[in-house]
Amino acid sequence: MVSTRRTLTLHGHPMAWVEAGPERGEEAEVVVLLHGVAGSSRTWEPAIERLESVGDRRRILAPDLLGHGESAGPSGDFSMGAFANGLRDLLAALGHRSVTVVGHSLGGGVAMQFAYQFPELCARLVLVSSGGLGRGVSPTLRLAALPGAGVVVPILARTGVLGLGVAALRAAAALPLRPADQVSLREYARHAGSLTERAHADAFVDTIRGVIGPWGQRVTGTDRLYLTAGLPTLVVWGRRDPIIPVGHAYRAASLMPGSRLEVFDDSGHFPHCDEPGRFAELLHAFCDATEPADLDAASLGPRLSASGA
Repeated sequence: MVSTRRTLTLHGHPMAWVEAGPERGEEAEVVVLLHGVAGSSRTWEPAIERLESVGDRRRILAPDLLGHGESAGPSGDFSMGAFANGLRDLLAALGHRSVTVVGHSLGGGVAMQFAYQFPELCARLVLVSSGGLGRGVSPTLRLAALPGAGVVVPILARTGVLGLGVAALRAAAALPLRPADQVSLREYARHAGSLTERAHADAFVDTIRGVIGPWGQRVTGTDRLYLTAGLPTLVVWGRRDPIIPVGHAYRAASLMPGSRLEVFDDSGHFPHCDEPGRFAELLHAFCDATEPADLDAASLGPRLSASGA
């Protein structure tokens, strides 16, 4: 699947994304792929390449969230709501009225927030090793939320210390490890490498502080998962995920009426990278087997009323 990198200025700030699939003007469903913190649209490259091999003809949009990748890194609001608003604005500017939203890690939290804020725009929801589904998270990310991290991370980047850690991860990925472990190490190195740029480091700290505290994740969407009734939902997780426990996947699926759960036994935090072929087939089959949701804010009323009864 041939992909093209595009950029659009929104509210005075450049926002970049990768687009693949049918030419513009052709009728096609749209799938949006949202990356995690310190990541970028590049994390989806293996899956995008595999989607063509399974015959998928949907239009793929993989944006770089603000403060990430090639998008602008302005100081400001890096909350889940702000990221969801930014996605809404990008889709409005491109003329897309309904999309399947796929979110990995932080992107999963953004995807859930998007579906909650703009149900009329969300055709399907896919959560991949998603944040926002429980308190558990790796100690490394909890440390990044501590006071002083906003000073320490940029210093590590500026002095080259962080670069040494990235080099170590890349060297480890070259060792004779399981293929999935090699892929994960390369992905960790790519994410950590992005923090050597001051704007990305600042956005990383601001984003982490908004969703994670010393004792774990601060933001959760589990109390609103019942609102996904009527929204085709798929949960994908790596059983060996060291960042967010796989137990979150089972609990989330149990709270989302009619959802489907797929656990990749040999994958870690990046199942879409560890097993891109399997992920592409799963996403393609899920979209083929489900009809896009037709929800709006008014349709939430009866469920909200019932929950308070």
